[in-house]
Amino acid sequence: MRRREVFAGNWKMYKSYGEAKEFILNILKELNGQLVDREIAIFPPAIYLREIVQLCKDTPISIGIQNIHFKEEGAYTGEISPIMAKDTGVKYVLIGHSERRQLFCETDSDVNKKIQAVFEHGLIPIICIGETFEEKEDGRSKKVLKKQLSMAFKDIDAIKMKDVIIAYEPIWAIGTGKVSSPDNAETMHNFIREILKELFCEDTANSMPILYGGSVKPNNITGLYNMKNIDGVLVGGASLNLKSFLDIIHVSK
Repeated sequence: MRRREVFAGNWKMYKSYGEAKEFILNILKELNGQLVDREIAIFPPAIYLREIVQLCKDTPISIGIQNIHFKEEGAYTGEISPIMAKDTGVKYVLIGHSERRQLFCETDSDVNKKIQAVFEHGLIPIICIGETFEEKEDGRSKKVLKKQLSMAFKDIDAIKMKDVIIAYEPIWAIGTGKVSSPDNAETMHNFIREILKELFCEDTANSMPILYGGSVKPNNITGLYNMKNIDGVLVGGASLNLKSFLDIIHVSK
């Protein structure tokens, strides 16, 4: 079974609108309708979403939002509801990124609520999971991932899972330059697929794209991408540079 391949760039809190627009116009020029066998997704700062969505209309690039609140409305200063996100025209929602979990104290329960809200409003979640360095050193990586997945998909049935994407992002590798070895990443991706089989069914698990994230760069993408269970990447810093991101998304098996 050939799974969807997704190459995503999370811009976090970087780029002015002028820089974002220039990047999008340049990458569209470089792609010129290529890469029909894989999808490119970019997650710009929320304040630019409507404009970036319009720039990418009818192109190979999909746009997502980096975070949402699980409520449709309310007195939540600074938050963005799923209704507001959908109104911008985005396709994807990034949920459970380690920076949200660590810096903003988001819990596994919050992740589940956000996934439910995303489904309700016809958007597609990319769910981030991953262990800390301490958890890795203590041999608890798999236990942590199983808990995160079990909590994330609590009370969610397999029918809703057809478009879902998982991103395995070991926290110890994000922004540190310490990328996971291809073999270790493959082991963890295979484990994630086994857990998905337990939670749902074999067909769901085998059809779901699982991306790798964590210090992905042009010089390490080939080894990662050639692993059987790695279906693409979620890129941070390297997605901010046009040449680096192009080198990553042009990788071949």
